[in-house]
Amino acid sequence: MDHATRLVIISWAIRIGIALVALVIGFWIAARVANVGRRALERAHVDDTLAGFLRNAIYGLLIAFLIVQVMGMAGIPTASFIAALGAAGLAIGLALNSSLSNLAWGVLLILFRPYRIGDYVLVGGVEGSVQSINLMHTYIITPDNREAIVPNAKVGGDAIINFNRLGKRRFEIKVGIAYDDDIGQAMDIIRGLLEADPRIMKDPAPGVWTDSLGASNITLVTRGWCAVADMYGAQTTLLREIKDKFGAAGITIPSSSTDIRLLPAE
Repeated sequence: MDHATRLVIISWAIRIGIALVALVIGFWIAARVANVGRRALERAHVDDTLAGFLRNAIYGLLIAFLIVQVMGMAGIPTASFIAALGAAGLAIGLALNSSLSNLAWGVLLILFRPYRIGDYVLVGGVEGSVQSINLMHTYIITPDNREAIVPNAKVGGDAIINFNRLGKRRFEIKVGIAYDDDIGQAMDIIRGLLEADPRIMKDPAPGVWTDSLGASNITLVTRGWCAVADMYGAQTTLLREIKDKFGAAGITIPSSSTDIRLLPAE
């Protein structure tokens, strides 16, 4: 083996040795940087799922950059490798288009938190309580105890209605009475029931009004506000007491004149 060949071999060995050392040190630094990033996200009270995902994304990007740099240090051409990575990334992106859309919306939902676990919501056309949220799907328990798995892209592309966010909700009950009945008496009975129930808020004040004059009945509309947890119980109690009090006072509820729209329990 001549002197020139030995020099080439030694040069390559030194390059490869330096590249291997750089690779080992680079893996260690990448892990430390990714972990520091995750701890910073956790201190900022970012969701654990999102923090873990972003930590892994940072680590993956750093490792890809490290490999390209190490290949250059070892004297290996990197242009074709970078081109291959770009083509692979494009192919994967096209194949996982819907999944990436779910992922992107999952990140946004976790960051901005339009709803939280336990909230009663209407998202993606599905109504129920939020059981869990991950980067790809939102899990909803419907009022009849079925589990709905809603893709986050569908959630983000539609209106999000959160019934819990403001802490209170308004209910509305319409009841018809006969034309021969005393409207004032009927309204006084309902006002008394609204005042007597501690679950119905006094501010905003509840009330009862004449809603419409039908062919065979006068429709009264009752509105009141409750805490979210008290909504269903307050509505059902009020309906039962209106029926009982009207019956005792001789006030008639004509058939097909009561519009009962119970808001769902959370």
